[in-house]
Amino acid sequence: MAHLFDPLTLRGVTLKNRIGVSPMCQYSAEDGFVTDWHLVHLGARATGGAGLVIMEATAVTPEGRISPGDVGIWSDEHIAPLGRLTKFIKSQGAVPAIQLAHAGRKASHDLPWNGGKQLDLGAGGWETLAASPLPFSEKTRAPRELGAAEIAGIVSAFATAARRALDSGFELIEIHAAHGYLLHGFLSPLSNQRTDAYGGSFENRARLLLEIVHATRAVVGEKTPIAVRISASDWLPGGWTLQDSVALAHRLKAASVDLIDCSSGGNAASAPIPVGPGYQVPFADAVRNEAQIATAAVGAITVPVQADEIVRKGRADVVLLARELLRDPYWPLHAARELGRKPEAPKQYGRAFQ
Repeated sequence: MAHLFDPLTLRGVTLKNRIGVSPMCQYSAEDGFVTDWHLVHLGARATGGAGLVIMEATAVTPEGRISPGDVGIWSDEHIAPLGRLTKFIKSQGAVPAIQLAHAGRKASHDLPWNGGKQLDLGAGGWETLAASPLPFSEKTRAPRELGAAEIAGIVSAFATAARRALDSGFELIEIHAAHGYLLHGFLSPLSNQRTDAYGGSFENRARLLLEIVHATRAVVGEKTPIAVRISASDWLPGGWTLQDSVALAHRLKAASVDLIDCSSGGNAASAPIPVGPGYQVPFADAVRNEAQIATAAVGAITVPVQADEIVRKGRADVVLLARELLRDPYWPLHAARELGRKPEAPKQYGRAFQ
């Protein structure tokens, strides 16, 4: 079986190892534009040895932001600043990727360190949009249900964002369909009560995501890999299930998706999620081996031998780290040494890893 430090090729892109930086919102953009913070944040993880560096959830429309501090890609003006990031990431031997997103009914929130409450319309907030007019929680207002013409506009916004992502130098596109944001909201029966072609049956609820995948593939061509992040379970009765995720993975594979990024939860404030070491790995394992598609495992993966075992046992093809890489940007270099591989440190840091 593959090793954590073996390369992985997805279409025309090869990762030097199976370690990825999970997309983590920094809430530090200005009018959707990345800042020096993003360059240092992502650049440090690329310097630290990760093979894949995924840009945080990047809004395809202004109203698709979680907060006013979210990165955006709804304008061509965003391309040049993003290109500064991708140029540095590539210079460190890592593959720059971007997660394209729309926050749906979970949009219009204050920054986390300001409390994270939903912003009122008269206090810097904006109208939220969703599959159905159901609030996320008792503390948030009901979103407006998207009409058919608006849904077509969402598909177009994702495709146009993918074109801008390529122009910015990103080499892998991830579509965010997890954590209760817009696309997950369409997938899950907990949040989708529509009676038109985008609601009701499994096929109808998956329609929007598949339309976005097809539109994205038409823009990026055959050499650029496409990933989709899903919440493999809503963790609630009557919600989205692992069996649904496997069925969706079959359809995404047929639609030319290359990697399923398997997270969970986020669509219901009350969901009892049993967080623990590697708690989402079984999702990546089931999707990979039942749908025969490459997967990424994420969630409470912290120890090199744990990450390596996930890959060696064929439970996932890529391991994504989040908080552990915030604590230690050089985790991949330390992991290489622990697993008997030579750390590929930047020449400027060579003395520290001899």
